[in-house]
Amino acid sequence: MKVAVASDHGGMNIRREIIELLNEMNIEHDDLGCECETSVDYPDYALPVAQKVASGEYDRGILICGTGIGMSIAANKVKGIRCALVHDMFSAKATREHNNSNILAMGERVIGPGLAREIARVWLQTEFEGGRHENRVNKIHAAEK
Repeated sequence: MKVAVASDHGGMNIRREIIELLNEMNIEHDDLGCECETSVDYPDYALPVAQKVASGEYDRGILICGTGIGMSIAANKVKGIRCALVHDMFSAKATREHNNSNILAMGERVIGPGLAREIARVWLQTEFEGGRHENRVNKIHAAEK
């Protein structure tokens, strides 16, 4: 698995925690920024990650901003992306099992670093169930055409 990780200025601390987690899990990854304390525009980080995941350059992506909302909205504009905004363990597991989400979004101002790490761990380790869920995901793909 290869993962792209990015944040805006509001998600830098949790992004660093996620990078540490990926290192601990021996998951190949790239940190796509940002590296600034000043305000930046979240689409400038969400869209490149989403495009790289959609193209197959990366298997999954993780995006962090202040709330996770902006990142998830921007990422979901890219065809083929199923970005889930998650702030709890149950949803992290369910969005992989049922929705085959390929990008995880979280908000640093909503959750702390410990919970963010556990959410990311569950999301990274959970496989898509397929079955009846496959048909539902295929309907999303069809709507994108």
